[in-house]
Amino acid sequence: MQATGDEPGAVADRHARYPDARIRAILNDTRTIALVGASANPARPSWIVLKYLLARGYAVIPVNPGLAGQDLLGRRVAATLAEAQASLGGQPIDIVEIFRNSAAAGPLVDEALALSPLPRIIWMQLGVRDDAAAARAEAQGLTVIMNRCPKIEYGRLSGEIGWTGVNSRILTARKPVLAAKGVQKLTIAERGRRSE
Repeated sequence: MQATGDEPGAVADRHARYPDARIRAILNDTRTIALVGASANPARPSWIVLKYLLARGYAVIPVNPGLAGQDLLGRRVAATLAEAQASLGGQPIDIVEIFRNSAAAGPLVDEALALSPLPRIIWMQLGVRDDAAAARAEAQGLTVIMNRCPKIEYGRLSGEIGWTGVNSRILTARKPVLAAKGVQKLTIAERGRRSE
């Protein structure tokens, strides 16, 4: 029997793999990201991802109640998702990136679902997965990505990650598109366009 979408296994099946075109479209269409679980420690992955996404031109709002009101990489840290959205002047957050453990994902998804307007995407970091929370978000029309890192996906799709010897799972003879500035800084922008 095939899953209809409402059974518990259907969510797991939908999130087993994501087409590259879908991830590329999400990253291309995104402008604002609320990074929940941002750290002030430069050795922490959340700090590294925050720095990387800022360098790629995304407007990233760090969210961490323990650091609220402080500046992190030139960005004011919000205590909650509602505060992060308020800092955008009521504009919607494109991606709520959950950089917390799986146990915290459900309540954070519920917090995101209480925002008005709703974010477009819930993105759970590597190792973070909550199928029930994903189903709640999808029922409200949000796109959900689980167990993926936007930094790794951007690097893989742009070709940057291949420079370090990591298999990007993409075979191409096309020359990568360089970003407007930076050494070995590539972009996922369409061919013929340079990132500004």
